[in-house]
Amino acid sequence: MITIFSAPKPFSDPHIATIQHNAIASWTKLPEVNVILLGDEPGLAEAAADLGVTHIREIPRSPSGAPLMDAMFRLTRESSPTPLYAIVNADIILFDDFVEAARKVMRQQEKFVLLGQRWDYDITSALDFSEGWQTHLRQKIQETGELHRPAGSDYFIFPLSCFIDIPAFIIGRAGWDNWMIYHARKNGFPAIDATADVMIVHQNHDYSHLPGGQPHYKHPETDDNIRLAGGRPMTRFTLLDTDKRLVDGKILPQTLNTARLWRKIESWPLLVLGSKKMSNALWRVKKVISKW
Repeated sequence: MITIFSAPKPFSDPHIATIQHNAIASWTKLPEVNVILLGDEPGLAEAAADLGVTHIREIPRSPSGAPLMDAMFRLTRESSPTPLYAIVNADIILFDDFVEAARKVMRQQEKFVLLGQRWDYDITSALDFSEGWQTHLRQKIQETGELHRPAGSDYFIFPLSCFIDIPAFIIGRAGWDNWMIYHARKNGFPAIDATADVMIVHQNHDYSHLPGGQPHYKHPETDDNIRLAGGRPMTRFTLLDTDKRLVDGKILPQTLNTARLWRKIESWPLLVLGSKKMSNALWRVKKVISKW
């Protein structure tokens, strides 16, 4: 039913190798899922073979060597025709509720994008996937994990009819995930916050795999992603801009709090009038007011 695809980091760092192996192994345990890994990073071919998943080695890249996302989407569709697709960061552990939520939304909505907040958790060793592993790990995360703020998205589930053409974003750099939410809202299909129904686990790590050890949003190629997205107003979209939420399998209107209200005001000129200038002006007004 779902093709999960990703472009993992190199497996040369022992900790990165461990958490990526944990994450991808968790995907293979899900029902009705096909997994595709894209790229030729060190250790990727061996990991794909070990985990028994599809590996697409040849893919267009940025000047720094990072895979381009338009090619990732195209090659995945060509290799695995399924009703649903999910792009997932390669350090994210998934549970069965991921598939169940996708199934329930697909029954209610023809076009959509499904995303949600992650739980941050320290994992430094290989997971034991013996019977009951999901229940055991979920309990530990609820006890000691931390729910990440609603910024930055680690997965997007969408049907075949959505995101057919996307810009040549550079994977592993900031901006593309924000554009995914903007694109859904601009094109009139719901961006659904599944946090209440779907637990995903981000295994904490540093940024030593990136040049200078800097976070992805400080990487120079992030500027390329912002340009491809159409500008900074498009890359301000986060989970605060979702217009629907999934609760107990039902699609409901998103709740309105102060942060979402401000984003609704800021994004209205962009989504309705196509005015980046007015949206930027409202964003600056909010920055000034927030300092008072």
